[in-house]
Amino acid sequence: MAQVSQAAEAGHVRYTYRLRVSSTARTSLGAEWDRCRWVWNECVAKSRAVHLYSKSTGEKATCGPAQLDRMLTEARARMPWLREGSSVAQQQVIRDFGRSRAKALRDIAERLPVTRRAGMPKWKTKREALPTLNYTMRGFRLKGGRLCLAGGIVVTVVWSRELPNDPTSARVYQDSLGHWYCSFVDGLPGGEEAASQCLQEARAAA
Repeated sequence: MAQVSQAAEAGHVRYTYRLRVSSTARTSLGAEWDRCRWVWNECVAKSRAVHLYSKSTGEKATCGPAQLDRMLTEARARMPWLREGSSVAQQQVIRDFGRSRAKALRDIAERLPVTRRAGMPKWKTKREALPTLNYTMRGFRLKGGRLCLAGGIVVTVVWSRELPNDPTSARVYQDSLGHWYCSFVDGLPGGEEAASQCLQEARAAA
């Protein structure tokens, strides 16, 4: 059965479905995650290096999306292994990292208690971090009931209910039991009110 939840963004509803993943697709998803995890860890390293530089020199250096995008472009230019992966998924890693880092810095600036702070982004190890791949509309499409991801990865969606609208983004992830899921974000024309109504209807039908 599809899981329905209201996304953090106002006016969006998230629909989650189970995926049937072939051995070939599983291998490709694992390789894609290895690349995205590498990008995330490079962002962490860059952020820490900038912090140490600012602390030691007194100069205010930045580590924003522009700098990280340039880092990714240069890395893809010199690393064929990285170029084999989806640029969309890798760019989304930078966006996710930026949001995580901004939240941590905001918590520090607001002097929240340490126990309530989000904490700065940390390394993601292969053993501990579960695969999570995020795609914008440029990185996926639905065709014949199947999910086609950038890089030629195709998986079957277990459609327990129809999507009311075309999804604006997709998150493919694996849980601790090894099951794969896709979470689609549906941007509703009516905004937050429409999202709340859709969520109530979905819960009533469950």
